[in-house]
Amino acid sequence: MQTSRRTLLLAGASFGIAALAGAARAAAYPDKPVRLVVPFPAGGATDLMARSLGQKLSERLGQSVVIDNRAGAGGGIGAEAVATAPPDGYTLLFATMGSLTINPSLYKNLRYDPVKSFEPISLTHNTSNLLVVNPAVPARSVAELIELARKEPGKLTFASAGNGTTSHLAGELFKSLAKVDLTHVPYKGSAPAMVDFLGGRTSMMFDTASNFVDHIKTGRVRPLGLTGRKRSPAMPNVPTISETPGMADYDLSLWLGVLAPAGTPPDITARLQREIAVAMATPDLVRQMADAGIEVRLGGPQEFAALIRSDLARWSAVVKRADVKMD
Repeated sequence: MQTSRRTLLLAGASFGIAALAGAARAAAYPDKPVRLVVPFPAGGATDLMARSLGQKLSERLGQSVVIDNRAGAGGGIGAEAVATAPPDGYTLLFATMGSLTINPSLYKNLRYDPVKSFEPISLTHNTSNLLVVNPAVPARSVAELIELARKEPGKLTFASAGNGTTSHLAGELFKSLAKVDLTHVPYKGSAPAMVDFLGGRTSMMFDTASNFVDHIKTGRVRPLGLTGRKRSPAMPNVPTISETPGMADYDLSLWLGVLAPAGTPPDITARLQREIAVAMATPDLVRQMADAGIEVRLGGPQEFAALIRSDLARWSAVVKRADVKMD
């Protein structure tokens, strides 16, 4: 009886020590800069969202949040860098939907598992891609663009942020549902794709709506349709692609969020979730995102993990149906 009581006391003491150690670790974290890996080049919408979050999060944590752009493989290179980093809370991933839920259907030899390699911390943003055309393209609606593409198969080109990215898949899904032939021109990120598109070297782009807001105002691009199910408050007169007759099944909405390497202590991820929630609710950040057609979307680890699992299944079916081929 005494032995059992002693065992219980020791177990209770061990639990208390572990709890105190966790509390101490959480209180001490962070004691050096935190690296937020963005799996796309600087200058694009993903980078903009990450930097605005990083600035606010730095104020909350009392340490610098350093943006580390690791572009390539549709976000896969950056995701792999975080998956293999020490699980100490000092290397985080600013993930796009594509890098977590589309890449597994496109790349056979991924060096990370979207479910097992990460600890989801918080969803942060929700947005949509926008289909825009060069003003030289004589189409003023999605229906007219489809008609033009059918008359001249393969002549129209669409630029993307790279093979396997959402801007690539948006175009492939469009081709499949509209039954048209468009020529894909991949780049290493949205920024270089934008340069050639604005220079008139490609016919169209499907990319994050925020990338085009200023260019639409100046008439350098013509917006035809949003890839998500809802119109954007930032451009209420632009329809969704799904509003076009025959394109009702078209839907490519985009979410983003922050994750840590698997095994990161729960007290650290809980601290990060709390601080991200406060940072994302900052009025000037919310306003900045809204002006760019981006919605603040908060969701905790359980909701985030469930979304990753459900979208893995969803996009696997989409990729198969659209018959996406990697160049």
